[in-house]
Amino acid sequence: MKYLLYAVLSCLYLQSAMAQQHTLKGQVRSASDSIPFPNATISLLHAPDSLVIRQTVTYSDGTFELEEVEDGEYVLRVQYLGYENTEQPLEINDDINIGTLYLREGSRFLDEITITRRPPVGKQRGDTTEFNAAAFQTMKDASAQNLIEKMPGMASEDGNLQAQGENIAQILVDGKPFFGTDVKAALQNLPAEIIQSIQVFDKLSDEAEASGFDDGERLKTINIVTKPNSRKGLFGKSSAGYGDSERYMAGASVNAFNEGQRLTITGLTNNINAVDFSADANSQGEVRPQNGIINTNRIGLNYTDNWGEKIAINASYLFNHRKNFGESSLFREYVLPDSDGQRYTESSTNIRRNAAHRFNMRFEYQIDSNNRILFRPNFSAQNDKENSFFTGNTLADPGPINQTENRRLADNSDIDFNSRLLYTRRFAKRGRSMRLGLVTGNHKNDDDADRQAENVFFDPAERVENISQQIVRTRKGFDWQANAAYTEPLGKHGMVELEYQIGTRKDDSDQLTYDTDDWGNRVRLDTVLSNTFDSKYLTQEAELGYQYSLDRLRIQVEAEFQHAQLKNDQAFPVPFALQRTFRAVMPSVRLDYKITDAKNLEFDYDARTNAPSVGDLQAVIDNSNPLHLRTGNPNLDQSYSNRFNLRYRSYNPKTERSFFAMVRSTVTSNNVVTNTTIAEAPIELAEGIVLERGSQLTRPVNLDGYWDLRSFFHYGLPIRFLPTNFNLHGGISYTHRPGMINDQINAVNTTRYNGGISLSSNISDRIDFNIWTRSSYNTVQNSLRPTLDNNFFNQTTRINFNWILWQNLIYRLDVNHQLNTGLSEGYDNSIFLANMSIGKKLLRNERAEVSLNVYDLFGQNNNIRRDITETYIQDSQSNVLQRYVMLSFTYNIRYFGKGTTMEDYENMYN
Repeated sequence: MKYLLYAVLSCLYLQSAMAQQHTLKGQVRSASDSIPFPNATISLLHAPDSLVIRQTVTYSDGTFELEEVEDGEYVLRVQYLGYENTEQPLEINDDINIGTLYLREGSRFLDEITITRRPPVGKQRGDTTEFNAAAFQTMKDASAQNLIEKMPGMASEDGNLQAQGENIAQILVDGKPFFGTDVKAALQNLPAEIIQSIQVFDKLSDEAEASGFDDGERLKTINIVTKPNSRKGLFGKSSAGYGDSERYMAGASVNAFNEGQRLTITGLTNNINAVDFSADANSQGEVRPQNGIINTNRIGLNYTDNWGEKIAINASYLFNHRKNFGESSLFREYVLPDSDGQRYTESSTNIRRNAAHRFNMRFEYQIDSNNRILFRPNFSAQNDKENSFFTGNTLADPGPINQTENRRLADNSDIDFNSRLLYTRRFAKRGRSMRLGLVTGNHKNDDDADRQAENVFFDPAERVENISQQIVRTRKGFDWQANAAYTEPLGKHGMVELEYQIGTRKDDSDQLTYDTDDWGNRVRLDTVLSNTFDSKYLTQEAELGYQYSLDRLRIQVEAEFQHAQLKNDQAFPVPFALQRTFRAVMPSVRLDYKITDAKNLEFDYDARTNAPSVGDLQAVIDNSNPLHLRTGNPNLDQSYSNRFNLRYRSYNPKTERSFFAMVRSTVTSNNVVTNTTIAEAPIELAEGIVLERGSQLTRPVNLDGYWDLRSFFHYGLPIRFLPTNFNLHGGISYTHRPGMINDQINAVNTTRYNGGISLSSNISDRIDFNIWTRSSYNTVQNSLRPTLDNNFFNQTTRINFNWILWQNLIYRLDVNHQLNTGLSEGYDNSIFLANMSIGKKLLRNERAEVSLNVYDLFGQNNNIRRDITETYIQDSQSNVLQRYVMLSFTYNIRYFGKGTTMEDYENMYN
């Protein structure tokens, strides 16, 4: 495989100079007097999803030229502030000169008064929502994330940026990947002032984009379209600060853009819990406080370029080193049918050191207008060192049942290498295509741990057990999947697809547990806690699909037939083999209906299977917590899920009001759930392994009956008289989650009612605020023990305020308040986190700032969490960073090269 890859890449380089892409030329003039129009923005959009492919501005004579344009259907858009947009659909298969396009005025003069249309907020084009950055006022030093969070449907939830209720999975910049799937690194490295527009859409897989058949593999994506005058230059931000208690922070982000060639370098070091990049001491970080006290050192690079006319490359690398000192406590109440009221409490401390490398690359070679090769390798490696200690206690109404003190030293490493190779060919007949794909993965995991524990069992008679062990776990995995697909037009509006794929996943997992003496030397192998296990999962799938497309309607129906074999082999301590065969039919239906240019309706249904993991299959006892043992189950079946999704989007360009609604549901049979046995009397699991009263053993099993239903809506509009942007969102979620406890089925029914509002300023770049509040009311019902039914309420409110005062003094305030009710005793604490700074803008164009920052002004930072499973309800709390004061200096780097006029440059600051 390695030599084949080298040969393929060598051929790519030899052929890269032999082919050409197309050039699009034209001229823009004023419709009123036919005068050439300079500096108008020219955008070439991909017709199916309105994604911006190329962009430029017109020269002084109104002419423009777009190079490296591939065959396809596009929309050419011409924009200029104060003029109506001009659009023209195009089908490009050769060099083309479209002639002259005309712009008409969008404002009207009445005597001495000019009535000019304010920048439009955005527009809806099919499944793509586009926002105009000029319609949202931010501070001059704002980041891309500050800008995006002001836009309708955007929000941060538990530290993740969401759009339309779904987590953003990746960021593109001018249609190119930026830092892979690290959304935070991408958004925090780009200043808001270079952004022209934001596009939000569901990006299809590379295979689906090549064939035109939606395979259901979608990523919620943001494409950042930069201003043409910001695509050649050096820009970024650097910052450093030092405070009391030896708190420090230093970071820098530098972007070097030269049109299509782009390099970004970032670096960060700190001990103030900033785990993701932000070269800004005034950044308040996550709304949810980080667990523990964290030291972070981080460096990242992103590179994008075109090598010749046929090769496009994008690569990113991230290195992260963290040290975390954590303290936590938890309270867990079990769902048992009896009335003993069994509970578990735990207190723990841990020190973890983690070093991680991550590399992603996208290598695209356009052999000619009909043939393309895409290669996407990614690599990750990490090492985690752990020094932890915890005490656990199990109690019931009569009194204590057991307790443990457990110390662990561990050294864990993981290495993963994955690659995707895709070849696509389009034939002369429109709609006829072929693709070949190969996906591979190599995975290795090595864990080495030393553990000492003292366990006390109080019933029926007090007994003390001491454990001293060394656990060595080695896991190796290799998987591959090859596929071939062919599409053929059927009639004027139809197309059929045939696809076949075959793949194998092979996992080897060995766990060896040794008893050790007081000096850590191995004494003997504990065969009961040791195991060598292999698992092989072979799948073959054949698929037939039909798609019918009109201008406003597209319907797609597919049926996939799967034949799968799961083979499990255990060699030690007792030989064991099990092989099973699964057959499944997985249908899918997709409907896209463009009601109008600004309204879109989508419906998706598909069925999926999911094979159990090697960790769930391997039947070896894990006694990391002697009170909570765990083992696997080699008899697990693959699960089968039906997924439904209905979405509606609309945007009114006259009122600038946007609306989005979504309903989603999943129904799963043979779902892998937890079967928990809580011993009411001692149970001998194996020779020398006894599950004492009150202790528990968890084991995965298959169980039918899981289903969930989630709804979400968002409504946004500008408020003229403030001026601000107002957003309202809400939804209802319901989950029916069955599980087993002491061989009885317990169904946990969870209902969540949530809603929120936000108000963000749109006043000027001198004053900026963003206010939002979100509330959720949760109900929990248990079929086995209704006395544990519980209702609880959470509300999170945030106020972010920035104001440049007299003489360039700047005041910043960031307030977070979390209200929790209905939690366990001692966990109902509310959180009030206030951060404040006062600073002064310095140097020309206010590029620099010196500021005094106070974090957690009132010393009330906290971190509380509730988790609900089919077995228990748990409340947990952890230590967090608290009050400190820091003096910092920040400098904004802005240098733009030739191609940007002084007027363009000044417009970015005035």
